Amino acid sequence: MGFYQFKREQVIKASVDEVWDFISSPQNLKKITPEHMGFDIRSSDLPDKIYEGMIISYTVKPMLGIATHWVTEITHLKNKKYFVDEQRVGPYALWHHQHIIEPGEDGVLMKDIVSYKPPIGLFGKLANTLFIRKKLNQIFDHRSKVLDKIFV
Repeated sequence: MGFYQFKREQVIKASVDEVWDFISSPQNLKKITPEHMGFDIRSSDLPDKIYEGMIISYTVKPMLGIATHWVTEITHLKNKKYFVDEQRVGPYALWHHQHIIEPGEDGVLMKDIVSYKPPIGLFGKLANTLFIRKKLNQIFDHRSKVLDKIFV
């Protein structure tokens, strides 16, 4: 079937309010995405904060510099707790990304759970083994470093 989950946790030395303020702003997505991915928000007139039902359109270059159109919808949101974005148009057969924040002893524990299914059946399974999983690790490693610098 080729259905996968990618999980990542990070402790951020900041308050829940500070972390939520940052991650709930669509404009900050570009700041935490590796530059080589050519991430660009295509939606115009985005508000400062996400909301349930919000549609965001992007261009991203995940492989070989080939631009891919990606559209996500914020499907669930509980203020200062979590939000979920789901792909509506894009490279995956399924993409469901949960962003969860919880107060912790040393700041905020941020959890990401990405449930995804690559396209093209067996080729997607092979692609996941060869590069999709590695690319997700690289993206989240980069994001972790950037957030550590922002929240010093």
